[in-house]
Amino acid sequence: MPKSLKILITRQVFPEVIDFLGADFEIDYNESDVVLSTDELCERAASCAGLLCCLTEKIDNTFFEHCPTVRVVSNIAVGYNNIDAIEAKNRGVKITNTPGVLDDTTADLTFTLLMAVARRITEAESLLRQGRWKKSFAVQQMLGMDIHHASLGIIGMGRIGQAIAKRAAGFDMQVRYFNRTPLDATTEQKFNVCYVSQEAILRNSDFVLVMVPYSAATHHLIGAEELALMKPSAILINTARGGVVDEVALIAALKKNQIAGAGLDVFENEPAFNPEFLGLKNVVLTPHIGSATRSTRMAMAMLAATNLKAALQGETPPNWVNP
Repeated sequence: MPKSLKILITRQVFPEVIDFLGADFEIDYNESDVVLSTDELCERAASCAGLLCCLTEKIDNTFFEHCPTVRVVSNIAVGYNNIDAIEAKNRGVKITNTPGVLDDTTADLTFTLLMAVARRITEAESLLRQGRWKKSFAVQQMLGMDIHHASLGIIGMGRIGQAIAKRAAGFDMQVRYFNRTPLDATTEQKFNVCYVSQEAILRNSDFVLVMVPYSAATHHLIGAEELALMKPSAILINTARGGVVDEVALIAALKKNQIAGAGLDVFENEPAFNPEFLGLKNVVLTPHIGSATRSTRMAMAMLAATNLKAALQGETPPNWVNP
């Protein structure tokens, strides 16, 4: 039986996803996993009804002008700042995302970065690998920062923020948070967290985690002014989106030891990033791997595929962000 609708899968996914979608749709698959240019993306999607894409694809007015048959754009991510959701809605295009399935995995990586910066893991391993470890034990060798009983401030207390708070409880950390809307009392009690202002988090926390979605409102949410409020012993962690933190201001703060360190999984212009980070010992860097386990990335891709299939078959997709 011929398949009436065609879809474009813009990046390499799992065979199970291809099989799932291939049962119902004709597929144009970018198996090479090379990010498509704007022209290539528009050319290949021009005859498609749906798109399964990643944060690497910019879906804006230019795309919609060239691809008028696209009815659904399914993003393999929670965030969808790569998509103009308002323009999509105006054109009747459904946008979907993949929340929930990556919360614990991203929280794990976030806490890993926190611990790695606090205990200077990158520095310590480099010392060993480069043959510079000369003393088997020295009282003041590679002194780090305690995590247990420390104060943790979370800016953005959504699902991932709450998952991080659960992990912090195991270290007896004092967790405070700032959110646009405070949690209800029952949820605060469940996670043993206390609502304070963003300024209070910056001034008083040993660790500051940024967990907000990226938008015009959160662009450079953490800049020179905010970094100046932090304690010299404090550590900043960002696993949200690169643009939330002003990287130039952060590099300056790290160089001056204005703050003790930073852990970053995301960057403003990734995969490019400011090379000045490489010369800093007090920062731990990872290449956007917050959700990078096979089971989680599989769950994300399958949820995106489920969203796409439902929407193209006239059903309400489970994670429709622009109704």
